[in-house]
Amino acid sequence: MRPIDFRSDTVTKPTPAMRRAMAEADVGDDIYGEDPTARRLEERIAEKLGLQAALFVPSGTQANQIAIGLHCRLGDEILADANSHIFHYESGGVSGLWGVQPGGLPGERGLLTPEQVTAAVRTDFISPRSRLLSLENTHNRGGGKVWPLERFRAVVEAGRKAGLAIHLDGARLFNAAAATGTPASAWASLTDTTAVCFSKGLGAPVGSAIVGSKEHIAEARRLRKRLGGAMRQVGIIAAGALHALEHHVERLAEDHVHARRLAAGLAEMPGVKVDASQVETNMVFADFPLPVQEMQAKLAAHGVLCGSSGMGPRSVRLVTHLDVSSSDIEEALVRIRRAVSG
Repeated sequence: MRPIDFRSDTVTKPTPAMRRAMAEADVGDDIYGEDPTARRLEERIAEKLGLQAALFVPSGTQANQIAIGLHCRLGDEILADANSHIFHYESGGVSGLWGVQPGGLPGERGLLTPEQVTAAVRTDFISPRSRLLSLENTHNRGGGKVWPLERFRAVVEAGRKAGLAIHLDGARLFNAAAATGTPASAWASLTDTTAVCFSKGLGAPVGSAIVGSKEHIAEARRLRKRLGGAMRQVGIIAAGALHALEHHVERLAEDHVHARRLAAGLAEMPGVKVDASQVETNMVFADFPLPVQEMQAKLAAHGVLCGSSGMGPRSVRLVTHLDVSSSDIEEALVRIRRAVSG
């Protein structure tokens, strides 16, 4: 029985066309700025996001951490939703790498309000200095929640009025664009820096980018080196990311259709609780009858792999992606029904 893998959209394998692009990539030494494929990818993603320049990095975590290093100094504070990726899934890098204090705000599925940001900013000399506002779109622990553009704009304006730099963790920004029909640049161009990931919904095997002004990206190159992320003939993997950017963005809408179908099918099962109306992109959060680890094991025995949402003791996360077809969704529902009823 072939497992159907919903653990993450990071589990995808390169397509045959992507493998060919990687095998045939024109490469050079990136430390010397001589890798033409990496340079082309950086130019293309900067253009798509409406910012001046970009830097290819190994991971979204490194892109976010470089942004923190760009904008903050020892003892500063970063404001973000309390359930943000940078606080939960980056191994304490906020404080461990930069000596920055996390300021977690209680968002609504990851979304903040202008009033929250304004009230949270600290300027007195006895408190950490609030320096950076980080927003996440789509929001992972918010179930793939998309930031409405006007709300995003209002929160950014509140941050700027308070003197904050703005970073966007846009690991799944193109999912937000696919879900709304709004260009990714509409969000990114409002920020100082934006991070995007090529190895999630876009299906590349590795790689992310940090995008911003020419000055920020020049400094980002130095911080990437400090973090051990500088690479040599990086065009081999940059070619996979470039192929994904050029060929896999529009198809993200298919993942969203599959997620809605999955949620609808789960909602019909006794003992499973899911609000299908909350499924905006490629993530489904569902409460199952058993605790997460027990449910994961039971589903795995029936050939369905899933993860924990981190949002409750029985809350499971299922993520649709490039390697999950519509027929896989229907087969997965059959298997999950057996697991739940057995």
